[in-house]
Amino acid sequence: MAQYDLVIIGSGPSGKAAAIQAGKLKRRVLVIDRKDRLGGVSVHTGTIPSKTLRETVLNLSGWRERSFYGRSYRVKDEIGAGDLKARLHMTLDHEVDALEHQFARNHVDTLNGEASFTGPNEVRVVCDNGEVQTITSDKFLIATGTRTYRPDTIPFNGTTILDSDEILDLAEIPRSLVVVGAGVIGVEYASMFAALDVRVTLIEPRSSFLDFIDRYTIDEFTHQVRDNGLDIRLGSQIETVEDRGDYVEVTLENGRHVRAEMLLFAAGRMGATGKLGLDQAGLETDHRGRIEVDRKSYQTKVPNIYAAGDVIGHPSLASTSLQQGRVAACHALDTPTLPESPWFPYGIYSVPEISTCGMSEEEAQERGIPYEVGIGRFRETSRGHIMGLHHGMVKMLVSLKTRRLLGVQIVGEGATELIHIAQAVLNLKGTVDYFVENTFNYPTLAEAYRIAGLDAFNRMPIPDEFKVAKKKPAKAAEKVSEKPADKPAAKK
Repeated sequence: MAQYDLVIIGSGPSGKAAAIQAGKLKRRVLVIDRKDRLGGVSVHTGTIPSKTLRETVLNLSGWRERSFYGRSYRVKDEIGAGDLKARLHMTLDHEVDALEHQFARNHVDTLNGEASFTGPNEVRVVCDNGEVQTITSDKFLIATGTRTYRPDTIPFNGTTILDSDEILDLAEIPRSLVVVGAGVIGVEYASMFAALDVRVTLIEPRSSFLDFIDRYTIDEFTHQVRDNGLDIRLGSQIETVEDRGDYVEVTLENGRHVRAEMLLFAAGRMGATGKLGLDQAGLETDHRGRIEVDRKSYQTKVPNIYAAGDVIGHPSLASTSLQQGRVAACHALDTPTLPESPWFPYGIYSVPEISTCGMSEEEAQERGIPYEVGIGRFRETSRGHIMGLHHGMVKMLVSLKTRRLLGVQIVGEGATELIHIAQAVLNLKGTVDYFVENTFNYPTLAEAYRIAGLDAFNRMPIPDEFKVAKKKPAKAAEKVSEKPADKPAAKK
């Protein structure tokens, strides 16, 4: 029986960050993962694979150059599934190697196997070779992430009807594709395949999608992806999904039918907690398998057990999971730590990218905050002309009362990189005046911030410090002497 200061179940972003933090604090730490390769969902089926696939698609298809050379331009005429997988495996191997090196450097122990609680201070681990180990620890962190949601009504077959994990192993690129679910994952894959000139239909039962994003921004995005050939169908539930052999047929409640060679079901994920034996530790989950925690410490209702990352739900981002894991480890090991940044960015790696930080217009309206809007379009920048960008924009919200930046939304090339300028200004409580006064590299897409800042600035009341004081006219008889003033007479 092995004893540790901290045992972490899962090696995704939150588990990795917690383990490295605990290692740097010179505590004895163990990471248990059911897979034989470290990295969790983020490395193997989620964040890294989908973003690698996106970059491969854009490079091989010549997408970024088509505005100059025409829509028929291709870097590689025939792009197959093998072309997409080659770069993917190279990237994943590098990620796993880097993580193993980080764990070794920080003296983090690892164990492959399925872990389940037998009590609040003990887990039972069934290893791949059948061996069973019992591990005890003062503190535990659950960082198991999520798994795909697979309803019984969808006839998954692993070849033509797939979930978002299976899509990475597709044998060939289809000519047509139906994507069910217009969440982040569905939108990313739908727009990627559309960039490969696959005929894609994106189906969302609700009347809107990506509701946490500013509506104006979503309208801009929708216009661009429809121009790219993506068919978006909103507001009708799916009645049936049928595997017809040569094709998949989807019947909607409104009577419409959609046929395609392949279907990707991407309507949600579930917390991967089913095999953890949480009841033995005194814990429960919600209907989606997620664990409730204190959002400042990531402590569950069982004081020595913590949870972080996607398994606790919103915002379910790799970036926030990294921070959550670090904070959880520090709290569990009684080590002071800096608070998390109040403003963090969202990044959607679709084609085009979307990234936001801070409030949307809808949120500002709900809070009753008077605001002004500024918009800077990429085509208004010289770098935009150089890159051949006809679309893309930066939209900022500014408080009319304090002039402080309230939020920024970006659609277009490099949005997930550009958003960090807004994040810094938001966290430092900066105002619109920063964007007006600041000098940006020229030519860059970041200049769109200055354009948006000026757009908002010119619509707002002029602050006192920008007003030029009016000089009083001098009297005609008054003469100005350049001589030094006479010394005052001495008092008697």
